[in-house]
Amino acid sequence: MRLLRHDPHSLSGAYALDALEPGAERDRFTRHLSRCQSCASEVRGFCEVATAMAFAVTTEPPAGLRDRVLAAAARTRQLPPEIRTHARPRRTRTRVPWLSGVVATASIVVAVLFGFAQAHTQDELNQVRAENHAISLVLSAPEAKLLTHTVTNGGVATVVLAADRHELAVVTTGLPALPPGKVYQLWLIGKPAITSAGLLPPAKDGRTPPVLATGVVKGDTLGLTVEPAGGSAQPTTKPILALPLPV
Repeated sequence: MRLLRHDPHSLSGAYALDALEPGAERDRFTRHLSRCQSCASEVRGFCEVATAMAFAVTTEPPAGLRDRVLAAAARTRQLPPEIRTHARPRRTRTRVPWLSGVVATASIVVAVLFGFAQAHTQDELNQVRAENHAISLVLSAPEAKLLTHTVTNGGVATVVLAADRHELAVVTTGLPALPPGKVYQLWLIGKPAITSAGLLPPAKDGRTPPVLATGVVKGDTLGLTVEPAGGSAQPTTKPILALPLPV
């Protein structure tokens, strides 16, 4: 990824993701880090956020998945039936028995993985891949900014803002657990419009998975409120986070 620029301060995000061109470009920025405390601090922050987001989007396989796959394979013929004949085979197009067995086994394994496991539908998997790709683009944007802000009822929100893409990614740590029927909802608070930026997923080990928000414009403030399950069309409670976005 070639990102040669006159201003080295714009390369913090790409350096944190190991996206700089090996050689002169990376060496130049590494030397810059040794004398620029601001960039060094920003790189540390980007690395922490990138690591958090990478772990946040991973999911554990369903319990018992391995046993079900092995059981399905054990029930499927792996070799063709033995045929005791000396008759000269005719030259006709027939199905190859061993190939049929392999295909059947593969089909069952796929069915177990994507059907019986009930982890995700194909549409959901495609959506997750697309979201992860979009988040990686935000993190690697040359002009990305790292912002952090405390939440009034406890916890911290960390935001990576890619102003040139009009997008941001949000993770939070230490937010208090909500009672049943309540969710945290993000907002882009502008003048005069207020639009939903999505619901925060349930926290894992005190950290929420990343949320991607699009359509960020100049003058927006990132807000966070507590809303009824399913979210609201407009905020119904006072924001517990109000972070002006330097777009």
